[in-house]
Parts: sequence; structure tokens; C-alpha cells
Amino acid sequence: MLKANVNAKHHPDKLLKSTPYKGEGKRIIAIGASTGGVDAIAKILKQLPRNLPPIIITQHIPDGFSTSFANRLNRNSELDVFEVRQTMVLRNSCAYLAPGGAHMLLDRYANDYYAKPQEGIRISRHCPSVDVMFRSLNNVAGKAALAIIMTGMGDDGSIGIKELYDNAAYTIAQDEASCVVFGMPKQAIAKGAICDIVGLDFLHQKIIAYANGELKRNH
Repeated sequence: MLKANVNAKHHPDKLLKSTPYKGEGKRIIAIGASTGGVDAIAKILKQLPRNLPPIIITQHIPDGFSTSFANRLNRNSELDVFEVRQTMVLRNSCAYLAPGGAHMLLDRYANDYYAKPQEGIRISRHCPSVDVMFRSLNNVAGKAALAIIMTGMGDDGSIGIKELYDNAAYTIAQDEASCVVFGMPKQAIAKGAICDIVGLDFLHQKIIAYANGELKRNH
């Protein structure tokens, strides 16, 4: 019985209700990844300038390793990178990493976004879960968001990114050729949840274009 519970695949509904935000809001960027994501995310952040909207990141990573990963990203990029261990206001020129072993949820007060850690069951077999981050993002930002799903095994993120896509957010999947494992992006593409498929070497350009208001939905 215990083994069955450990392997159970829980839907995001178990942790967070879907309440899509339909209003206007400030731009915000979300990146979700698993296998191969540590190096891929580091490469992207190293290529980004300051003065970008806040970036939130969920990488499948065990508790105890996320702190060193956040520190590595902070050292090797122009952005200020934080691990979300407490409620934090999201600011421009900064990136925020979900802690290992906890989900990252977003709140909105006035025109500001906040991130906070949330303990809970594994969603889509993971904690932190990309699906939880994407759903939470859709609940507070909706069409103002850019969501990127990257290399990784399984299908975590495909539910949340489809909700974002259906709410007019701009969504991107990393292409198969540049993925270590083309699982998570493939599942998101199969759900019809993706506006654009982009190689790793060009993802930073898309982020900058989005920040400058140059990415537009055409469908």
C-alpha cells in the first residue's frame, strides 16, 4: 500500500484550485525543467541581461541541492537569483528558484507578484512540481505570462502550461534536438499547449523579445 501511494500520480487539483486570472498584469516569466535542466537553465540565465521581468523557476531537484544551484545561478549570471524559502516579492532583474522538496506558489497583491514555498504531496509525481508553478502563475498573471517548458522526463508541466495557453499566455517548448530528455516538452506539444518550439541556444532571445513586448500570439 505504501508503495502505491508513493507512486501515485496526483493532479494539481489536489493542491491548488484552478482560477484563471483574466485581467491585465505585469509581465512575468516561468521556466520548468527536469533531467538536463540544471545546465540548460544555467546557460540561459548566463545569457540574460538585467532589467527583465521577474523569472520564476521550478527544476526537479532534491532538498539540499537547490540552495547550491541557486547560488551557482547567482554567481554566473547578471541576475540576482534567490531560492524561495519564505514569501518574497518578485522584482525585475531577479530570478526565483523553487526549493527542493517544496512547491512554489504565487500570490498577487495590487500590481505585485509574490512567491512562497508550500509543502505538500507530490503533484505529477514531483515536489516541486512544474504543474503547480504554472497553474499558480495562471491564477495570478494569466495572459501577461511567458511560460517555458524544458528538457525533462515525464509530463510534469503539461497540465499547467495548457491552462496558461488557453488563457492567452505565450508558451514555449524546448526543441527535441537540444533536450537531454524530450519528455516534458513533447507532452506539452501533444496537448496543443505551445505557441513556439525553440532550441536551447535561442531561448534567451525569446525571453528578451517577450520583455520588450515583441512576442505576440498569432493563434
